[in-house]
Amino acid sequence: MLKQQLQQKLQQKLSPAQIQVIKMLEVPTLELEERIRQELEENPALEEGADVDSSSDEINDDFDNGDGGNNDDFDPDEYMSDDDIPDYKLKANNSSKDDKREDIPFSAGMTFHEALIDQLGLIQLTEHERMLAEYVIGNIDEEGYLRRTPESMVDDIVFNAGIQTTDEEMYRMINVVRQFDPPGVGATTLQECLILQLDRKKQTEEVKQAKLVLNDYFEEFSKKHYDKITRGLGITDDQLKKIISEIIRLNPKPGNAWGGNVLEKSMATIVPDFILENDMGILTVHLNNSNIPELRVNNTYNEMFQDYASNKKNHTREMKDAVMFVKQKIDAARWFIDAIRQRQQTLLTTMMAIVEFQRDFFIEGDDTYLKPMILKDIADRTGYDISTISRVSNSKYIQTEFGIFPVKYFFSESMTNDSGEEVSTREIKKILQDCIDNEDKRKPLNDDALADVLKEKGYIIARRTVAKYREQLNIPVARLRKEI
Repeated sequence: MLKQQLQQKLQQKLSPAQIQVIKMLEVPTLELEERIRQELEENPALEEGADVDSSSDEINDDFDNGDGGNNDDFDPDEYMSDDDIPDYKLKANNSSKDDKREDIPFSAGMTFHEALIDQLGLIQLTEHERMLAEYVIGNIDEEGYLRRTPESMVDDIVFNAGIQTTDEEMYRMINVVRQFDPPGVGATTLQECLILQLDRKKQTEEVKQAKLVLNDYFEEFSKKHYDKITRGLGITDDQLKKIISEIIRLNPKPGNAWGGNVLEKSMATIVPDFILENDMGILTVHLNNSNIPELRVNNTYNEMFQDYASNKKNHTREMKDAVMFVKQKIDAARWFIDAIRQRQQTLLTTMMAIVEFQRDFFIEGDDTYLKPMILKDIADRTGYDISTISRVSNSKYIQTEFGIFPVKYFFSESMTNDSGEEVSTREIKKILQDCIDNEDKRKPLNDDALADVLKEKGYIIARRTVAKYREQLNIPVARLRKEI
């Protein structure tokens, strides 16, 4: 049975321009530069240069691209800039002749896996063995570990490459790869990785004893049950200290130590999004726009609109389609320029509010001056939504005279001390870090003892809260901090 009914719905949808602004807020400066270059390549209506006509009026949506559409409401004059202004007046005179805009050349070095393949070429192997060894190298992860069993690799290479082999032959090729640099590569476990590295060292008495500890007492060593090791091996604390010193110099992740990929290391460099200047107590925030060009709509397209406006009687279908295409591109260019403009304004307003809120820190540079601050505090000051503040603070950095900080660094929860004052949890974490740094490593403080220390300083915190702060600081439990 069919039934017709009317239903009213109220929905809130974001326009394409709003979505574009939101996406722009999330990206840091380096990604924004790449995004602008991409848009310049894809949109012919967008070009670098000062915007002559800063009007952000939308193109009339009544310009229909369907047959028989009414074009009377379409006004090409809306997109024409004032050509009476001389070119020399349109150029911004805010740069020096010494300014340079150069692309930094990056040298792409050899990757970790390429280095292993390169070492493979120095060994005399048959073509069959070389293919097996390359397959083993391909299964080694970025940390240098071989996470798969030889049996599973034998099955895979038969099905995927049609290469027949045996478990024994695969074991032999794995041992060949384990002779490569860096030492420890190709291990399946941390224990095996450390032992492989000790095998490559000069076999002193400490190295031999270290291998014995890793072979027979690895679990006790990882849990720092040192008394069980000394009793089991019949050695003194001083001898164990030398053994531990030998082990901790080893690399638990040999693949991470490879420094051949210069490009990735270069790309990891932090570029600040904001620059803070302190002029005798007057704080000024600037956006780091040194490599972000000014954008405008391409003036070449104005001639097309002029032709379209002056020949209304001779419009053809081809001309209408061409103008419709240009209309869409100009719309996209204006939306993009407006999104960039809104992004810059939102970022600057938000960062200025953060600097004003945390003024004491930016003057003194000491963490103890940081006030408790949450996203809502800045949202109330700027009038923006909390989600907007979150997007602005995510993946952004500010350069100060005390160093470069992530914007999220300045946000923290608050708690009340025994005097009734609100203090930042960051201040408490700093005290907690100082307590652990200065503790007796032979008898490290557990979470209950740390809670008592904080209580003596006026911070009444439960043990589970201390444990939470300790984990946020990436500090292990007391048992794992123990030293001899």
